[in-house]
Amino acid sequence: MSAPASGAASGLPARIAAMGLVDAAMARRGGLDVAMNEPAMRALSPEDRGFARALAMATLRRLGSLDRILDTRLQRPPPEPVRALLRIGLAQMLYLDVPDFAAVSTTVKLAERDAKTRAFKGLINGVLRGLGREPAAEPPPEADIPAWLFARWSAQYGVEAAQAIALNARVEPPADLSLKPSADAAALAEALPGEVLPGGTVRTRRGGDVAGWPGFESGDWWVQDAAAAVPARLLAPKAGETVLDLCAAPGGKTLQLAASGDTVTALDRSEPRLRRLRANLARTGLEAEVVVADGETWADDRTFDAVLLDAPCTATGTLRRNPEALYALGPAEIAKLADVQHRLLDAAAARVKPGGRLVYCVCSLEREEGETQVLAFLRRHPEFTLAPADPDAVGAPSEALAKEGWLRLHPGQWPERGGLDGFFVARLERG
Repeated sequence: MSAPASGAASGLPARIAAMGLVDAAMARRGGLDVAMNEPAMRALSPEDRGFARALAMATLRRLGSLDRILDTRLQRPPPEPVRALLRIGLAQMLYLDVPDFAAVSTTVKLAERDAKTRAFKGLINGVLRGLGREPAAEPPPEADIPAWLFARWSAQYGVEAAQAIALNARVEPPADLSLKPSADAAALAEALPGEVLPGGTVRTRRGGDVAGWPGFESGDWWVQDAAAAVPARLLAPKAGETVLDLCAAPGGKTLQLAASGDTVTALDRSEPRLRRLRANLARTGLEAEVVVADGETWADDRTFDAVLLDAPCTATGTLRRNPEALYALGPAEIAKLADVQHRLLDAAAARVKPGGRLVYCVCSLEREEGETQVLAFLRRHPEFTLAPADPDAVGAPSEALAKEGWLRLHPGQWPERGGLDGFFVARLERG
């Protein structure tokens, strides 16, 4: 991964901003996204803002490796503010296109600014310069995954698959675009440039502001990871049906459903998160009824031909794009979210007409949020059956199909194409 060209020239404000992004990400789930919109970030030039984000993401993606390498040169653990500076400096040296001298000198200057780190500037200088002269061995991919999570994934998927997930988590993912049926995928792939994936997603390594890409202003597409596009395809809305997208924000799946021409209701309890959906509906010229309500207690007695539930989850499957999700997570939160998913599944089931269908999905790699949820749901709701998925028909890797019939996608799949997010997806049909 490369930093923006301004990386070497960017000064202290960009690096201070990067440290703020890392701190926000480590402190709370979703903190990085919030911090990206803080006044201090918006005040930076576009180049410095891009560098700050690239540096923060490189640090978060390789946090375990950075600490292992630093520990080979430290006689005792330093204070946390000093370690934070060492991480930022070393990340520039190892993972961004920043010359060693620029990374070291700016990190030392950062240390000089703070009374808590000023006395350690000699240590910081010595450790970073030493690593520049004699680089340490690269730690294995699992170093960048919290140990308890890597152990879970090894038990669920096998060690080889868990290592593939960890390896792909180190890499900046490509941008994936979902297209309206009227758009020409091949032409867009040529213009970007990019490639057309199975299922019709267009994937590109193009960088920069997506608003300047071909087809944005005309509303031909929206940004959506290839894995995230699978659930709506599996729901397969038919002409004239009514469709409910429960927990709809930020809205990529709603746009897919609306593009089918059916009557779509998009519900979410967060008005701020629905703003992006409303903006994308306007830009693409697609239509959906947007409702601000809690999916569990929505005071509306309508039922629907098809319901899509993309439930709130730990989001461990999005670790390529959101590495901070791994560090603000603990086992207790998995159990807490599994309880929320249980209740939402029951609420979603009550919205499905007889003969209708429900697709349940989460962007999580944890069994409690996927496989276990569906098995428990089927015991509670004998009126539903699990319908086997066809991965080829929905643009999923063939190896994602489990023997039970659901889909389990993870970042270790499609390595030759650049990987994809982790998702669990199951289609449930009501008798």
